[in-house]
Amino acid sequence: MSTISHTASVAELKAALRRVAITRRREIHAVQKDHAATALAQRIVEGIAPHESKIAGYWPLGDEIDCRPALEALKARGAEVSLPVVAGQGQVLIFRAWSPGDVLVSGPLGTVHPAPRALMVTPNLLLLPLLAFDALGHRLGYGAGYYDRTVAALREDRKIRAVGVAYDDQEVGAVPTDGYDQPLDAIITDRRTMWFDKAYQP
Repeated sequence: MSTISHTASVAELKAALRRVAITRRREIHAVQKDHAATALAQRIVEGIAPHESKIAGYWPLGDEIDCRPALEALKARGAEVSLPVVAGQGQVLIFRAWSPGDVLVSGPLGTVHPAPRALMVTPNLLLLPLLAFDALGHRLGYGAGYYDRTVAALREDRKIRAVGVAYDDQEVGAVPTDGYDQPLDAIITDRRTMWFDKAYQP
C-alpha cells in the first residue's frame, strides 16, 4: 500500500470516528457535566499540582469537559496557569498567562483567550481537550492539528507533559494514528488517571 493511500485511509477513519465521537460527547456532557467538572478538578489538582508549576489549560468550547474549576484551584495553589492562543492557521499555539477574573477576548474558531497584553509563557504541562482517546494514550482531536504541532515543537527543546482531559466515557477501542499524532503522557478523566509515561507517575 502506498503512503498516499495509507494516509488517506487514516484520514477517513479519523473523520468517521470524529462524527461518532462528537455525538457521543454531546450526550455525555448533557448528563454528566456538573459532577464531572468537580471530580475532574479534584483528580487534576491532586495528581498534577505537586509535580508541575507551569500549567496550560483551555477554556472549554461547547461540550468539552470543563477544566476551569481545576485551573482556578491550581492558580490558588500558586501555579502559573496559561491558556492557548491561536496565532494563525497552520501555526503552533502560543500561551498567555491567565488568572480567574481576567477579561478574555474572542479568537479564531470560536475560541476565547487572554488579551494580547497578558504575559506570554511556556508551560511545562499541557491539558488537552479531545474528542476520543484509547487505552494506549492516543488522542483524537478536531483535525486542524494545532495541539499536535504545538506539542511536537515544545518537545524539541524541553521536557513537557501532554495530558489529555476527557469524560471517562469518551474512551474508544482504538484511535487511528499517523506520523503527525503526538502521544499523550497521561489521560485524566472524571473517574481515573491513566499514566503512559511511567517516570512521571506519582
